[in-house]
Amino acid sequence: RYIFTHFILFTDNISNNQQWFFMCPLLHERAGIIGCYRNSCYLICFCRYSWCLAFAATLCQLTELSVQREELAENLNSQVVFELTRYTQELKAERKTHFQDGRRAQQHIESSWKQLESVSLAFRMIRCEQRFYLRQARQVAQQRKQAAEESRKEYVSSLDQFNQAQHQHYHTLVPVIYQRIQDMEERRIERICEAMRLSAEAEKKVLPVVSRCLDAMMDTAEGIQPRMDTHQVVEVYKSGFEPPGDVEFEDYSASMRRSISESSYLDNRTEGRRQSRKLWPFIRKNKGSGHADCSHLPPEQRWKKLQTRIDNINQEIQREREQRYEDALLKMREVYERSPQMGDASSLEPRLEEVKQSLQQLEDELRRNQAWLTEAESRLSGHSGRRQSSERLVVKHHELLLFLCLSRSLLSPDGSYTEDHSAELHFKSRSEFDDDFDDEEPLPSIGTCKSLYPFQGQNEGTLSMVEGELLSVVEEDKGDGWTRVRRNLEEEGYVPTSYIKVFLDSSAKGAMTYI
Repeated sequence: RYIFTHFILFTDNISNNQQWFFMCPLLHERAGIIGCYRNSCYLICFCRYSWCLAFAATLCQLTELSVQREELAENLNSQVVFELTRYTQELKAERKTHFQDGRRAQQHIESSWKQLESVSLAFRMIRCEQRFYLRQARQVAQQRKQAAEESRKEYVSSLDQFNQAQHQHYHTLVPVIYQRIQDMEERRIERICEAMRLSAEAEKKVLPVVSRCLDAMMDTAEGIQPRMDTHQVVEVYKSGFEPPGDVEFEDYSASMRRSISESSYLDNRTEGRRQSRKLWPFIRKNKGSGHADCSHLPPEQRWKKLQTRIDNINQEIQREREQRYEDALLKMREVYERSPQMGDASSLEPRLEEVKQSLQQLEDELRRNQAWLTEAESRLSGHSGRRQSSERLVVKHHELLLFLCLSRSLLSPDGSYTEDHSAELHFKSRSEFDDDFDDEEPLPSIGTCKSLYPFQGQNEGTLSMVEGELLSVVEEDKGDGWTRVRRNLEEEGYVPTSYIKVFLDSSAKGAMTYI
């Protein structure tokens, strides 16, 4: 029994050893990586700066390098991976055949051993019975003795058969099978050696081209001129304007008030003024009645509002069906129709009609809201596309736009501050209620913003704006999707954060460094 178990374990170890054929998937994955390497190198940049030209030349060399890598991948796929895959399939089929032969031989020897054990057990049992029946009767003992003799002969015959089968198994069948497995393993190792040699040759073919590409990349890197590039940046972005002078003292108690630029006026306030966080009494508040389709709301809020309304309608339909017992009424009507003596079925019709009308109204309302929700989703996807394209343009030119905006608002054509007489008249026309708050200072501006899309502020506390309008930022988005902005020191409210591009003080100061 120990010999049989040892033989089974030895065969399983050989089977597991045949599964470590890792060269084929390794080469296949490497060819795939080299093939994908070229696709990540198609970035072309046309610029007049030397570092950009050098970078573009480097990318060209990387493209040539990727071509060679692609050729290497094609050679590996066509010459090595394909042959190894085909040969692996052949080896798997041959290996499967050999191990099937081994399992059949193992099953044969196990069946012989089981037969030997069964015959030996029968022989021992009959021998014991013989001793017992000798005390009972000689005649019975004689019969048992004869049966025992026959069993002995059968045992001897089975033993001879097992010894022959065992000798054939260990001296003929198993050595032949192991020899075949050894030959197959030698052929596999030879093929691995050949594959490794072919891989090294394929790598060696592209090394000269790779070396030339790397040398060209080093030459282009040495040709970069940082000082010339920075001088070109200065020549391109310098404005030629003189820096503004000091801000003169203004007497705010006088009746004449200056209307200066919002950004320059508010940015010079101290940090202590940020503590006031209340809206001015004269801020315009937009009030409008809500529409049934929620078209007055921003796309994101409209979608959420309609989705909530649809969920509520579904809950109302479910609650209507449960509370009004529609199924119970239908079943009761069927019972009355089958058994008129239990009640009048026509008496349930008004109740059923009322339930149907109520459910029909809710279903109509559900369909209308679903149609509006589909429209809101389509508009939301359209706004997302427009927003992405607009953000790319704004990011590219935000410094120039900020500079133009600040220069126009800060300076008049002769470079001095101007007075706005229309603002003077506007302040004079305020009511006494507004004059009580003249001493209170508005919230300081923390930056500017530009509207990317038009927005109609129909709710209380919101502010309408047109596309491309510049506003002052009073409070950043606190996570609710709304930003507090101001227009002309008078109108203040909230706008959707996704509808604007915000430039805080750090960005604005960065844009002024080129003046």
